[in-house]
Amino acid sequence: MGKRTDLSGVRAKGPDKIQLDFRVDGVRYRPTIDRPPSEGNLRRAHKQLLEIKKRIKYGTFDFAEEFPDYRLETPTRANSEETKKKETCSEVFDRFLAHCEMRVAMDDMAFSTLDGYRDILDGIFRPKIGDKLFEQIVYSKLAEVVAAHTKGRKKKTYNNVTSAIRTAFKFGYKDLPGKFNPALALTSFRLTAKDRPRIDPFTISEAEAIIAASHSMHGEWYGNYEEFSFFTGVRQSEQFALELSDCNLLKGSISITKAVVLSRKKNRTKTNEDRVIELCPRALEVLRRQLALRERMKAAGKIRHRCVFFTETGEPFQTVYLPYNRWREVMESLPIPYRKPYNRRHSYISWRLMIGHNRLLVAEEDGHSVTTMEKRYAAWIQGTSTDDLEMIREAMANSPRNAEAGTKNVEIPPQSPEAGTRLRNSRHRNAYPRSIPCASAHAKQLF
Repeated sequence: MGKRTDLSGVRAKGPDKIQLDFRVDGVRYRPTIDRPPSEGNLRRAHKQLLEIKKRIKYGTFDFAEEFPDYRLETPTRANSEETKKKETCSEVFDRFLAHCEMRVAMDDMAFSTLDGYRDILDGIFRPKIGDKLFEQIVYSKLAEVVAAHTKGRKKKTYNNVTSAIRTAFKFGYKDLPGKFNPALALTSFRLTAKDRPRIDPFTISEAEAIIAASHSMHGEWYGNYEEFSFFTGVRQSEQFALELSDCNLLKGSISITKAVVLSRKKNRTKTNEDRVIELCPRALEVLRRQLALRERMKAAGKIRHRCVFFTETGEPFQTVYLPYNRWREVMESLPIPYRKPYNRRHSYISWRLMIGHNRLLVAEEDGHSVTTMEKRYAAWIQGTSTDDLEMIREAMANSPRNAEAGTKNVEIPPQSPEAGTRLRNSRHRNAYPRSIPCASAHAKQLF
């Protein structure tokens, strides 16, 4: 006897029909074909069954076309997909933002990141593709939306927009394994040195004039704020978040562990690394003045928080609008070219490098790598006179009388023509005394 042919999935169904047995999307179907179940017909039916299974595997099987008279609901590929709820882009965005909110609540994502995602998705992509089916969005449509919004803007804006939509689509396509995510084809632009904000530090003379005018025009609360910023190099968000527990008057240092961004406190810094800054005598003096002012404000019932810096009414800083407005008012009153407030930080870092501070220490205290520091500030550690270097050291060690007295008539002290532009590297290492005077008994009681 010869070997019997395997005809599994095919069997006789009465005297004139043959039944096939297979599954589509996990559902079992057993349609029949009108043929007498002879041996030859059974073999032909089995061959047909194998072809059907192959087409099911590759997604090309059309049940209605193959078995038009089948009495049950036709489970075509299209119909089986239609039975599954297809999401619109807006629905995917909603799920993505809810997921981000959960991460914020669990301290796994900064609120500012969530806020940025929401602004971009709601303001740019929802109006264009929000009502369209998520799976039907193609790369060219995404690229068109991004280009229309970012045309004529900076590369960083383009990168922020593409990053947000890539992240949202990556989240959505986790439910669609094996399918191509068109957002992955959106690439970011490479940022060069020319694309980054220009570093333009102030000279010591300019800084002293700004500090004096800040005290004179807006009082001690704002004058101290500006002076401390100039002589610590802290970021504005970090200065907003500085609390009493972050200050150590005995060691003359402050701990930078958090920030205030978009009116919310974030328990980590921009670089996600805590750091300690050893205060120069000038900054320590300013801190003592500010803490004394805080005690007076607290005694008057105007302060009910632990922040070191605050507004004229005693409220903690929440947004950049108030200090930015005061900064512009001060700058408009002086014969100094306008620069953004962030250049205070650039100034202090530059001054430290000019007078020969250890670069590793400067990088650690100011929160960036040595490579980044040297690359960004290379032009500011070459070429200056001995007098200019001495001015920097004296400024870090002592506060001039005009800042303490709040003199209204502010004059910019004389300076060399190249001060703060092309500065030679100094070999001096003792920029300011390493031993910090102990705090007064009154200041100690504040902690």
